[in-house]
Amino acid sequence: MDPVTRAEKTDVPDLLVDAEIDDVPAAAPTRLPGTPGTKRTLVYLGVCLVLIGLNLRTVFSSFAAVLPEVTSGAGLPGWAVVVLTTVPVTLLGVFAPLAPPLARRFGAERVLLGAMAVLTAGLLLRPLDLGGLVPGAGHLPALLTGTAACGAAIALCNVLLPGLVKRDFPHRLGLMGGLYTTAICASAALGAGFTYPVFTAAGEWTLALWFWAVPAAVVLLLFLPVALRQRPARHQAVKGGVNVWRSAVAWQVTVFMVLQAMMSFSVFAWLAPILRERGVDGATAGLMVSVSIGLQMLGSLFAPALATRFADQRAINTVVALMTGCGFALSIFGPLELIWVWTGLLGLGQGSLTAVALTMIMVRTRDGHTAAHLSGMMQGVGYGVGSTGTLMVGQLHQATGSFMAAGVLFLAVGSLAALFGYRAGRNRYV
Repeated sequence: MDPVTRAEKTDVPDLLVDAEIDDVPAAAPTRLPGTPGTKRTLVYLGVCLVLIGLNLRTVFSSFAAVLPEVTSGAGLPGWAVVVLTTVPVTLLGVFAPLAPPLARRFGAERVLLGAMAVLTAGLLLRPLDLGGLVPGAGHLPALLTGTAACGAAIALCNVLLPGLVKRDFPHRLGLMGGLYTTAICASAALGAGFTYPVFTAAGEWTLALWFWAVPAAVVLLLFLPVALRQRPARHQAVKGGVNVWRSAVAWQVTVFMVLQAMMSFSVFAWLAPILRERGVDGATAGLMVSVSIGLQMLGSLFAPALATRFADQRAINTVVALMTGCGFALSIFGPLELIWVWTGLLGLGQGSLTAVALTMIMVRTRDGHTAAHLSGMMQGVGYGVGSTGTLMVGQLHQATGSFMAAGVLFLAVGSLAALFGYRAGRNRYV
């Protein structure tokens, strides 16, 4: 692909990176039930893909919403809480590189179906008490195994879904891309906002976590006829683009992604417990997290268009990184009377930060192959190393008995994100 001019790149930022772009022959469009090519069949596929996206973050935010109840009810030791908030994010990076070869072997649709089956099984397994099978086991083994299964499944979906959207809806990328990314943000908001009310109504934290297996199972059944109709074809990977691992620009973008991931997943894992430790009741804390994530959607909607209006993105990268770090820190030790302001600042900053970090994939590369390889590098390193954010918050809380040290940590992380965002935002290419 020829290098594109800045004017061409700034019209509509294409954040849907195709994980199958190196496949030869190219993957065929999804075969659908009913009459091929009709509007009804495409709508059905679009609904399935959006609903899959709507299940990709509930595992993080639902656990955080009832973390005190799970900790006391299951008798979790401190190390287990840290592991349960860290492992799923780490696995996003570990399993992301496996998605393209699995798709080449079995087809992206069938891999997605398998991932949704594993996600549903993990959500069902999470709250089980295995004490009846293994004396003394309790809830911990199922929580660990189920959470790990969910993280692995979500990693595969993260990589393959954007490519399916791009392949099957080439003339509706703006609509489908917006619906898909909004669904992922909404997933986190739903998990944060509805889990505690379900717990209040049911009286059991196990039922509150089991609740989220229902929508995953529904999507699994809806997507089943689509995946079974596919005919897997043999593909070979033909590499294109530059070696991103040897590019200084690629590493600057990747470190920027790492730092934003440290804050992003710490919001999902720890913001609700932080608010509850400050004296906010469980239902209000869940609502605050939901509103904050809702503001993330607003930030992610406008930030890419604003970022791509300019030749470089140094200013916006710096501003949104500082907004996020300060918003997180103030949510921890800022005046409680202004807690809605702090969580709102955090939401706007984090949504914009995540969006501009992903935008760097497109504006710092010259062709689709390089963009796909940079995306793979960013997801593998970004999620893998970015999970240390949730780990450090848990360890600091365990060591000090409060979240105050985590506030200082996020001021430092936000400052580093501003530094690397400034460097990644320069008008250079991988």
